[in-house]
Amino acid sequence: MKNRVPEHIEQAVIDLAIENPALGQLRASNELLQRGIIVSSSGVRSVWLRNGLETFKKRLKALEAKSAQDGILLTEEQLQALEKAKQEKEAHGEIETEHPGYLGSQDTYYVGTMKGVGRIYQQTFVDTYSRVAFACLYTEKNAVTAAHALNESVIPWFEERDTPLLRILTDRGTEYCGKIEHHAYQLYLAIEDVDHTRTKARSPQTNGICERFHRTMKQEFRKRRYLGRYFAAKSPSKTRRL
Repeated sequence: MKNRVPEHIEQAVIDLAIENPALGQLRASNELLQRGIIVSSSGVRSVWLRNGLETFKKRLKALEAKSAQDGILLTEEQLQALEKAKQEKEAHGEIETEHPGYLGSQDTYYVGTMKGVGRIYQQTFVDTYSRVAFACLYTEKNAVTAAHALNESVIPWFEERDTPLLRILTDRGTEYCGKIEHHAYQLYLAIEDVDHTRTKARSPQTNGICERFHRTMKQEFRKRRYLGRYFAAKSPSKTRRL
């Protein structure tokens, strides 16, 4: 085919894409040049396009597939690329989960104001694998209440099932983030040996799994409220006989 690189060069480009998926087309071209293979950056991209490797995400998938198929031992660069991709996905609300306790999602939801009580906040936790959810109500939104929800409801549930909670995803709210020595939530996670991933800063993407739970919860409450009013209106009025 016209302008197509020789087969051995195409294979070298594919191999490098899987070997180091983080390299862009220019850096890949330079790396191949150091190995004695001459191919332009546009040539690299053409090979990627033909083989479905034109994005970092697709190259990572190819690496994961090859690792699973051949059982290859990943290099430090490959492991870093996979870990970076995983953190980016979670930070943008894309969840990868493997078993209960692998990743929990926690968020704060403003319920409303109750007369005589004040503002009501809900600490929500969802296990991303089993979709088991916890909701705890508080009159304050801070690190103490965020940690209390885990300590009183979430962690005991996992302990009863002899399943460790490995990691939690939250936004960057002050109830979840701060210096560990002065922050109740951070300190609690450290004591329980739970890793903490935060959503990406200045991004419209947020903690999607908790948001979906909140939407479902609101829809169910509205439905029940509507049905309650509907049946109340349909019920025959009781008249008092004289």
